[in-house]
Amino acid sequence: MVDQVLVTLDGVVHDPDVPLLHADDLAAVRGDGVFETVLVRGGSPCTIELHLARLRTSAAALELPEPDLDEWRIVIGIALDEWGAAREGIMRLVFSRGREHSGVPTGYVMVGPVADRVADARRDGVSALTLARGYSVDVAAQAPWQLLGAKTLSYATNMAALRHAHARGADDVIFTSSEGLVLEGPRSSVLISRGRTLLTPPVEHGILSGTTVQALFEVAGAHRFQCEIETLRPADLILADGVWLLSSVTLAARVHTLDKLTLPVPEIADELSALVGLAAETVGAELDAA
Repeated sequence: MVDQVLVTLDGVVHDPDVPLLHADDLAAVRGDGVFETVLVRGGSPCTIELHLARLRTSAAALELPEPDLDEWRIVIGIALDEWGAAREGIMRLVFSRGREHSGVPTGYVMVGPVADRVADARRDGVSALTLARGYSVDVAAQAPWQLLGAKTLSYATNMAALRHAHARGADDVIFTSSEGLVLEGPRSSVLISRGRTLLTPPVEHGILSGTTVQALFEVAGAHRFQCEIETLRPADLILADGVWLLSSVTLAARVHTLDKLTLPVPEIADELSALVGLAAETVGAELDAA
């Protein structure tokens, strides 16, 4: 059983302990690229088609060459075969502008073990701080070069926010806009419940379109939930029946403490967690034929 799998877009399986990138690859020197993170369960990549669609959208936002999704599907299949079906894994799809002055993009797929923190967050939930992101919700429309709706490799700010939260005893972060509106987490989407109504902020506010929220909303109606996109404020989080951070790998992490205030456990907590898992395994999880 391998500890990590690495496959480049030419279909070659590499030793993950041998350096792959050139020193002048723009992924390393400028973060000039995009990526997707995918949960692998039972040898299958959860919501993979949603991730591939978002990879293409993010690449277009950065004016990268359009990724050949059939090529990516083949490489993903190779990586899955190498990883096996016995355990969960975290798959990363990485697509950068490539070496400086080369004009040839770099692309590869990695699969490795899921971090221990993921199981803890799924089981126990997380504490979170609200932090100002420093942007207006209008920035995405007025300054598209900020790339707020693209999943880029430039994650230094997100990681800094998480370190700030950890230093203050919290597990995670919920960003707010300069107007005080709820946005997203550094690596997650925000979801709240009011009874059996599920609500999440609009992507037009400059947040990433969450694949896990999208998958959940596709199946929730069949399970007697109503789904809505709505502008939210921090007070809405406090008054909600439940608050979750949804992400591709952790799936559903219930926020049990927000800004040191203990939040109630909603009646739907276990049901929602199971439904998010079902959505991840069934919506867009089959690779389209290459």
